[in-house]
Amino acid sequence: MTHSLELAGESVVFHPWGGLFWPAASTLMLSDLHLGKVMHFRKHGAAVPRAAIRRNFDRLEAIRRHFEPRTLCFLGDLFHSHINREWQLFSDWAGACTSRMQLVVGNHDVISPLRYEALDIELYDSLEAGPFTLTHHPEAAAGRFNIAGHIHPAVRLGGAGRQTLRLPCFHLKTNQLILPAFGAFTGTHALDPEPGDRFFALTGDAVVPLEAAISGTPTKSSKS
Repeated sequence: MTHSLELAGESVVFHPWGGLFWPAASTLMLSDLHLGKVMHFRKHGAAVPRAAIRRNFDRLEAIRRHFEPRTLCFLGDLFHSHINREWQLFSDWAGACTSRMQLVVGNHDVISPLRYEALDIELYDSLEAGPFTLTHHPEAAAGRFNIAGHIHPAVRLGGAGRQTLRLPCFHLKTNQLILPAFGAFTGTHALDPEPGDRFFALTGDAVVPLEAAISGTPTKSSKS
């Protein structure tokens, strides 16, 4: 179940897997896929199930088919590190992708730009689109609304006693939105809420609006 919201005068849609769709521009934004990370860890002896590799690509193609965007914009850390066997899977997927593809380069994107250009993927340090400035690292953008990734944001929800639950989330501030990591094998960073912050927690099949309570624990919001 998606969730619609207005940002900087534009209607956008939050997807429960962490994608952001901007209908007016037919643009789907995804951040921090970290493709290749599973193979990287397996190479160094970690017992990561090989099925985790397929899950990333299945989710990527499923969300693309759901929105059918003209443009697919990756907000950095598309590939985790240097080329490994997952690059061929990505290359095959990209070759069949019918959307225009853009990559706002992140700190993990160390593969040669020539490799991406061979797949018709456009590379940017940052990108301005409508009222939005798209970056990998969150940045202040004077007079504009910043959409970024990098942080892998999550919220802690308190339950009975001392029970807590950590969920990935969209983190919305006055002039900035930080996207959750889309990759299936990525960590999260639990945020300390500040007054005015809004969170949209992801349960896997729903987007749950939250707001920062005075105590610092996010609570379910009655808004939107």
